[in-house]
Amino acid sequence: MKLTVVGCSGSFPSAESSCSSYLLEADGFRLLIDMGNGALGDLQRHTGLYDLDAILLSHLHADHCIDLCGYFVVRYYCPDGSRCAPLPVYAPPGAESRLAAAHGDLPHPGALAEVFDFQTLAPGSFRIGPLTVTAAPVKHPVDAYGFRIEHAGRTLTYSGDTGPCQALDELAKGSDLFLCESSFTDGKEAIPDLHLNGREAGEHASRAGVGRLVLTHIPPWTDSDASLRDAQAAFDGPVEVAKSGAVYEV
Repeated sequence: MKLTVVGCSGSFPSAESSCSSYLLEADGFRLLIDMGNGALGDLQRHTGLYDLDAILLSHLHADHCIDLCGYFVVRYYCPDGSRCAPLPVYAPPGAESRLAAAHGDLPHPGALAEVFDFQTLAPGSFRIGPLTVTAAPVKHPVDAYGFRIEHAGRTLTYSGDTGPCQALDELAKGSDLFLCESSFTDGKEAIPDLHLNGREAGEHASRAGVGRLVLTHIPPWTDSDASLRDAQAAFDGPVEVAKSGAVYEV
């Protein structure tokens, strides 16, 4: 699998990165995981506008899904006058109504469903193209999922947005690459069931025995160097901070 970090800023875009969005490719199949603020622009650096095969949304906060409103325009109003076939969008319950309300003034009710085939997420494993995806609820104020994605004997785990939880340990167990949020700073924020800090991300990685930890979803006002140090103190494997445009072979 090839993972490209399209955007990795937490909560709102930074000067260097759009919000959460990750392009995963395997056997010619292209899955976009999340599509937050600004991601649609950055995505065009890595693939064509009409080259995605599916979208997977961890939850419906704007910094993970709002650019689907712009992507609706791309797929509904094709320059050649055609209409794109519905693209599978795997998302928590209520995605279509949420995005319709955010977009506003759609051509007609149900227009989103003409170009997006919404599939409601539930706990468990399923196939997306050549990928085996396991979704599990994590700790966040809205319906939110973490994902374990497997292909050809290799495993990527993506935390989505979450506070510390056992489900994340189980998802990440033995993963080759663990893409884990690190929004908070250890000793500064202590809001339960919302986000992780670098130390907690490192502890999850250590308990799960992952091969590599990549910290992501770090807001512009959070010190990424402090998050990195805290994660390295808790996990003795390779750790780095995600950067927009970074590519990982999983």
